Amino acid sequence: MSEHTNTTKRRSAIQIMGSLIGLVKPLLHIMLAAIILGTLGYLCAIFLTILAGQVIVHGLLTGVAGMTVPVEKMWLVFTPVKTIITVMIVIAVLRGILHYVEQYCNHFIAFKLLAIIRHKVFASLRKLCPAKLEGRDKGNLISIITTDIELLEVFYAHTISPIAIATLTSIIMVIFIGRYHWLAGLLALTAYLIVGVAIPMWNGKRGSQKGMEFRTSFGELNSFVLDSLRGLDETIQYGQGEKRKKQMTGQSKNLAEMQESLSKMEGSQRSFTNMVILLASFGMLALTIWLYAKGEMGFEGILTCTIAMMGSFGPVVALSSLSNNLNQTLASGERVLSLLEETPLVEEIPGDVDTEESTDHTFTGAKAENVTFAYKVSETETDTILDHYSLTLQPGQITGIHGASGSGKSTLLKLLMRFWDVQEGSVSVDGADVRKIPTKHLRDMESYVTQETHLFHDSIANNIAIAKPGATREEIMEAAKKASIHDFIMTLPKGYDTEVGELGDTLSGGEKQRIGIARSNSTRTAIQLSQEAAKDGADGLLLVTPYYNKATQNGLIAHYTQICNSVDIPAILYNVPSRTGCAIQPTTVAHLVKNVDNIVGIKEASGDISVGAKIMHLCDGNIDLYSGNDDQDRKSTRLNSSHT
Repeated sequence: MSEHTNTTKRRSAIQIMGSLIGLVKPLLHIMLAAIILGTLGYLCAIFLTILAGQVIVHGLLTGVAGMTVPVEKMWLVFTPVKTIITVMIVIAVLRGILHYVEQYCNHFIAFKLLAIIRHKVFASLRKLCPAKLEGRDKGNLISIITTDIELLEVFYAHTISPIAIATLTSIIMVIFIGRYHWLAGLLALTAYLIVGVAIPMWNGKRGSQKGMEFRTSFGELNSFVLDSLRGLDETIQYGQGEKRKKQMTGQSKNLAEMQESLSKMEGSQRSFTNMVILLASFGMLALTIWLYAKGEMGFEGILTCTIAMMGSFGPVVALSSLSNNLNQTLASGERVLSLLEETPLVEEIPGDVDTEESTDHTFTGAKAENVTFAYKVSETETDTILDHYSLTLQPGQITGIHGASGSGKSTLLKLLMRFWDVQEGSVSVDGADVRKIPTKHLRDMESYVTQETHLFHDSIANNIAIAKPGATREEIMEAAKKASIHDFIMTLPKGYDTEVGELGDTLSGGEKQRIGIARSNSTRTAIQLSQEAAKDGADGLLLVTPYYNKATQNGLIAHYTQICNSVDIPAILYNVPSRTGCAIQPTTVAHLVKNVDNIVGIKEASGDISVGAKIMHLCDGNIDLYSGNDDQDRKSTRLNSSHT
């Protein structure tokens, strides 16, 4: 959904609120507790003033004021004043306690749900990425993830419960006032509906569009600021500082004007609400006096109904005040819900390939056959990048693709990764269409290092260790050495603990890419290093399992097959699952031994003797098995078929 669509095809406030309330289901019991406690708290506050009025009535009935008055509802006539005052003290204390617990429950729900919503938003972004997020306004996305979600706290902590509390409290008060006379109850109901329903709906309808425009403009300003920071060097170089300043000032002024307009609406609505409350209170007084004159109500009815009317607007006023911020809150809710409901252009294939079954297969190549692909420029226009393009990638070979800028080189790689789906033709890996391969398995088989490697604002060590959380410093250094970046890192003042800076601005493009390679621990890099070792006169290779790729067994077969086919010297596999991302299964070792001539041995460091025995059994003894500490090579045990 485009941002244009968001601003023109909005769902109603009721629909937005309904969708947001649906997220409360896991915490419904806490929400019900908050509503009940809040209702009781407001009733305590209302009946404090009512009981005070009953003390006055009690005094008049007993002649304390030198007069007596006629009464009809004598529910507190025979209750001692001391008892009434004691009850007032108790409910005053209860009011404070109930209000605290209610607010605690509401904020607990709010913060819990904010965490849930953020999780859902990031999950949605992951599914949408990269097909639907390429070219998307990043500032607006940041605004949704931060300020829009934070604004929803207002909805969950200060909207849902107040609506329910106001409804319950108003019903109870209408019944209470109606006990004195049905006309008084009808007046109370009308006043509550005007203040708590009619005014908020009128104000919400009046300001909903402005609220959405404000949130959208806020996101656009975020985007502009982010873009300005990213291009600060270019701005200074080409003398565009004054121009950017004027643009930012203009956007800020526009945003301030929108805020001022919303504030004026808020002020006018608040004034109108207060006027309605005063009219309702005086109306109740006039009505009860008229009923008293007709003999249909006692004096206590005048006092009690008027006091109850004046003191019971708290919950519905809270509803009326909600509309002041509700416009922005609902606009934020609309933006968040639209993102959550957005469907990805590329649907992920669930599941993964069973590693035991995949050991009988190896990488056989990748193909692009008659591929046609076009990017969508607008609703009616497309830009064709690849037109019936075909390519075959052979296993164990390095393939270079060259062409003019925009000719589709990066697009082809994205199609292989299935970031996008082709419009015509097919892309296959190992003879299977990528659209039918489980997404997780496909991404595990491939490593993708872009021209613009993203580095997080963290240490170099932590950036390298992204692919393997909890990696030791030795493992990180080993990966860096393979990527030929270790020597450079050691020249830095803090070595591997050096902060790379936001967006990796403290490193060159080549250095970023080498760190990206260190992350991936790619087969390509291993091939290059193995060939260099063979060229330098190495007698053999010791090939450890990838440190940072938790490869499948099929992936390991492809990895070792390509490396060993690229050199003429013997190779020994190194299985050390406690230090690397995965273990080599005995069936995988057997497959490699049978199909790759120069794999002659394995250093088995899993710590399980049965693994070594199974390897020797499946390989029919046609492999040398080594076991022992690195500093005790001479004492290592060499096993083959003649020793078993």
